[in-house]
Amino acid sequence: MTTRMTWTVEGEGPLVVFGHGLTNDGRTMEDAGIFDFAPIVAAGFRLLRLDWPAHGASDGPLEDTAYTWTSLADDVLALIDEVQPDAPVAAVGCSMGTGSILTAAVRRPDRFSHLVLTAPPTAWETRAAQGDMYRQMAELVETQGLATLERAQAAMPAPGIFAQLDAPLPMRVPERLLPTVLRGAAQADLPPRDAVRGLDVPTLILSWSDDPGHPVSTGEQLHELIPDSHFSVAGTLAETRAWGAVIARFLAEGD
Repeated sequence: MTTRMTWTVEGEGPLVVFGHGLTNDGRTMEDAGIFDFAPIVAAGFRLLRLDWPAHGASDGPLEDTAYTWTSLADDVLALIDEVQPDAPVAAVGCSMGTGSILTAAVRRPDRFSHLVLTAPPTAWETRAAQGDMYRQMAELVETQGLATLERAQAAMPAPGIFAQLDAPLPMRVPERLLPTVLRGAAQADLPPRDAVRGLDVPTLILSWSDDPGHPVSTGEQLHELIPDSHFSVAGTLAETRAWGAVIARFLAEGD
């Protein structure tokens, strides 16, 4: 593997790999009550929750290029080749995880039986502004510290489903690595539309509404580009918590 990542495995059955979002770890979304993946395990799947480099319990280098979606795609493909070299896997992404897993699937579609792309992030025309924001955040952490960034974020209205949470999501990246991780994220983007167009992997696309960092327009465009895809939009935490059961049904239908 290009970078050491840690992961946990729960359940028995066909392998499902989950890749989380920026500054989260493999459990953040479930701990916050946004996702509930218990139905996936209960449906007879083996769920692998990874921690991307520099996130959660995983190590990470001081090189911003290690945190682009292209580099993270290298990492997840190496992980898949290590844990299940002889058969494709199902993969579930969220935000950064969606970008990284989709990048990996475009490169090696034979390694994936199903894709589930939750919270598709900014991409293509909407990515530049997001990248500028990440670079500003990185500079703020370097010059004034993580606590200043957290205070600034707390003072801003939370978008979409995050306004329904009792508390902000915890930061799962060490402060010393956070500026590097953010600068890597600023360089990330989805593969060109022509590379995604016609991707031959059954795909479930699950967007949420009213979040500029995860615009519904990305999900809509992916649905148009990927022939065998299904698309829906959630607007409440109750709907995103139900995604686990939706994902389990989608994966089971393909067995």
